[in-house]
Amino acid sequence: MIRKVLVANRGEIALRVARACRELGLGCVVVHSAGDPDPAAARLADDVVCIGPAPARHSYMLAPALVEAARNTGADAVHPGYGFLSEDPDFAEICARNGLTFVGPPPEVMAALGDKARAKELMAAAGVPVLAGSEGAVTGPEEAGAVLNRVGLPLIVKAVAGGGGRGMTVVHRVEDLAPAVRRTSAQARAVFGDPAVYLERYVTGARHVEIQVLADDHGEVTAVGGRDCSIQRRHQKLVEEAPVPGLPAELGERIAAAATAGMRAVGFRGAGTVEFLLTDGGEFSFLEVNSRIQVEHPVTEMTTALDLVQQQLLIAAGERGPGQVTAPSGAAIECRINAEDPDRAFAPTPGRIDRLMLPGGPFTRVDSHVGAGDEIGPHYDSLLAKIVTWGPDRESARRRMLRALDETVVTGPGLCTTVGFLRGILDDPDFRAARHTTATLDSRPVPAGMR
Repeated sequence: MIRKVLVANRGEIALRVARACRELGLGCVVVHSAGDPDPAAARLADDVVCIGPAPARHSYMLAPALVEAARNTGADAVHPGYGFLSEDPDFAEICARNGLTFVGPPPEVMAALGDKARAKELMAAAGVPVLAGSEGAVTGPEEAGAVLNRVGLPLIVKAVAGGGGRGMTVVHRVEDLAPAVRRTSAQARAVFGDPAVYLERYVTGARHVEIQVLADDHGEVTAVGGRDCSIQRRHQKLVEEAPVPGLPAELGERIAAAATAGMRAVGFRGAGTVEFLLTDGGEFSFLEVNSRIQVEHPVTEMTTALDLVQQQLLIAAGERGPGQVTAPSGAAIECRINAEDPDRAFAPTPGRIDRLMLPGGPFTRVDSHVGAGDEIGPHYDSLLAKIVTWGPDRESARRRMLRALDETVVTGPGLCTTVGFLRGILDDPDFRAARHTTATLDSRPVPAGMR
């Protein structure tokens, strides 16, 4: 039983969770930092608590402040959203010790899946296909060299504790391996507090697909649907869609079966995503598990009519998951509108929003927390809005997205956005024909029309 939920996050996901709480009749506590003085989610909150100064390490990532806010407001559950402490097993354990239901998997499961090398071992043991590479973390360049001799080039060096597209280095030449291991290890220590790295065969020209999974405490593990997240810039997703275009039904069923088998084997509970690389030849290999709601979850909601955030809350309260989910209806595409400058390697562009016009119309969803007059600061991620369009088929969803992007206006001093860049992607011949891969954007410059 859950009565009141503290949302341990900010921005559009805090508003998304607050809406789910309101619709379920649950109380809601919204927290904010001094850098977010007037959060949009506060309009739906029963209580609003300032938890610290603007830097995230002193507010949104400060577990004692979050727990104190929950206890002082009578919250009995914590929804972590995505990012910040959403995949921190220590925070989940702290919540449990303080009598708070953490909306997510058990701490020990989160810890195992958060170690990317350990997660790969667990999935392999469950019969999920994995990429050739090191068995666990490598101890240094010498052990990495042995992996190279066995697997060959290209390789990718990954941080064991990595995530969010960080802590990865691709190696194409033998002489680059040792420096890449040292450099990635140093970066992993600085960013994640853990220098451990592991190696995998690097697959070029593959697609990035993922399976949304819901698992409850009653033994039900359900594959809700698949998504394609292949349009990426330096491993950062920009455009996502559901279902995976052009995927044969039999292959999709095999990928979904592998995802549910793996999640069942590790004892997962809640909403999670199993990510895979898919080659042109139909071979798929495990990448990682995300033990939280994904930024791109709306495309699954739009094609299944299933509220994934509500499902998270219901499962955390001990209720059963949705059981068998019907096949996706139509197609949905999501574009992330970021305050970034494509001309400067997608550098963040903090500033004030003077004019804001977000799209509307049939089958067009906008998840956003910003308004005209808001100041976009340097302390947090640059996401301004997620635009999601649905159509009875992929082409109609694509055309609707082009129309929605044409309606979108975000201007202000020094502020740049990815709107034009995204429009160019949607019109790219490879994307239109669903021939795009994770290398589509890396293999070409940013043309002027996409800026």
